[in-house]
Amino acid sequence: MNKRLIVATALASAVATPGAVLAAPNPAPTPPFKAEKCYGIARAGENDCASTGNNECAGTSRKALDLRAWIYVPEGYCRRIQGGSLRPRL
Repeated sequence: MNKRLIVATALASAVATPGAVLAAPNPAPTPPFKAEKCYGIARAGENDCASTGNNECAGTSRKALDLRAWIYVPEGYCRRIQGGSLRPRL
């Protein structure tokens, strides 16, 4: 499958469902594609979850680019994104 299509689908689904993510008190559901957690790239209020203690989870990050908040990205893409990390940073 075309990688651009996968990335576009992932980004479109993340943008199209912010209301559903905001209502969830838990981590966002695992996407239907092979994904990895990418820390440090989520915008405020658009995270899929976070590592211990800094927010309630999906859609609750108060700070953009929080080094402990993560979003799902297609597998293998996190390291390609500036500021992205496969592990939370303090």
